[in-house]
Amino acid sequence: MSTHAAVILAAGKGTRMNSQTPKVLHRVCGTEMLCLVEIAARQAGLGPIAVVVPSDSQQIESALGSDVSYVTQEEQLGTGHAVLQAEEVLKSADNVLVMYGDVPLVAAQTLKQMMKLHDDTEACITLLTSKLVNPDGLGRIIRDSSGSVTAIIEEQDADAETKAIREINSGFYCFRAAWLWKHLNGLPPSRKGEVFLTDLVALAAKQGMQVESVLSEDAYEVMGVNNRVQMAEAENVMRQRIRENWMMEGVSMPDPSSVYIDHTVKLGQDTVILPNTHLTGRTLVGIACRIGPNSMISDSIIGDRCGVLSSVIRDSHLGDRVDVGPFSHIRGGSHLESGVHVGTSAEIKNSHLGPDTKMGHFSYMGDAHLGSNVNIGAGAITCNFDGENKNETHIGDDVFVSCDTMLIAPVTMGDRSSTGAGAVVTKDVAADSLVVGVPAKEFPKKPKLDLDKEPSS
Repeated sequence: MSTHAAVILAAGKGTRMNSQTPKVLHRVCGTEMLCLVEIAARQAGLGPIAVVVPSDSQQIESALGSDVSYVTQEEQLGTGHAVLQAEEVLKSADNVLVMYGDVPLVAAQTLKQMMKLHDDTEACITLLTSKLVNPDGLGRIIRDSSGSVTAIIEEQDADAETKAIREINSGFYCFRAAWLWKHLNGLPPSRKGEVFLTDLVALAAKQGMQVESVLSEDAYEVMGVNNRVQMAEAENVMRQRIRENWMMEGVSMPDPSSVYIDHTVKLGQDTVILPNTHLTGRTLVGIACRIGPNSMISDSIIGDRCGVLSSVIRDSHLGDRVDVGPFSHIRGGSHLESGVHVGTSAEIKNSHLGPDTKMGHFSYMGDAHLGSNVNIGAGAITCNFDGENKNETHIGDDVFVSCDTMLIAPVTMGDRSSTGAGAVVTKDVAADSLVVGVPAKEFPKKPKLDLDKEPSS
């Protein structure tokens, strides 16, 4: 079985993006365009993969990682010159598939189709073409009377008859590697000193070599992104693909067009995503959840059967059967265990809430560790910042924190302890005790009435 390597061209400057960020690192649905292309190559079974980068490639290498080989194109001397830089890295491959780092919508299935046709026909070159896009500014595919590809003519070199051709060159090619390296070295440069891969098509045809083509059935998968208008268009297409995929997997979206889901998000069956909800980063949502409307969840894990109503969750972990909101904010480093309830207009930061803990509205827990079955009353807060340090609050199991309580950290409340409304707790509270007042002091708890005991005469 022949091997298929890939070379991804990513050395272009992308000046039309008007950005300090390399063009191929602009994100579509939360993932860099170059990474989306590399993912498609991996899914298609291509490897090894070489990425052609500019001399200042630190940002690109940081984003893409170490699973690919990097080769540098010091000068921008055309696509042929760019591919030539990868010869040493890919010399052991039987075939080389050329891809572009700014074409983020290409499908792995299309790449597989190209490779299969290339192998089955023993072609020298296999092209990816399209008749579904506006051909203006693009190279036209020239065929002879039998339908065989004979050349690619760029628009600036085309006459009126050639410009009328609707089939365009996508820029994706699969080459027999030995033929590619032999002839790429000998291609004459253009008047500007550039070497272009398109010239190899006419050369192969003149030599009587087999040139095949795959016609793309998706107009968008061959679309290059050169400016922010095109990037927004690619984003819309990718989001629609993502939404349709998850709906087919058993996720409900009553109004899909208002839902934003990143490429890296995972969703469980029977979950409902309501309008104006944003799920971004490496977010994982379990089964039978109800998210939204008007919610934002990023880089978080949401357990099964959770509800998030009009709230924001970032870099946090929610266990099963947790409900949050409306209008609450779960900030980074927080972990809410199973059965936790967070009411309206509450905030949690870098805190752990134990199972079945209930946190009322207008309350705040920061740098706090709460046990199980704790009650946090409305307006209760941890005062965790003293102007220099973030201090921790520790609350045991079955603790009752009344409304408007202020816990001045660092402070600990023992198991089954409680506060009176408006208490300002500045010292540790022992287990089974009640503190009230400002500052809070211990107050005798009223004994519970034993209803089974006969009253004294």
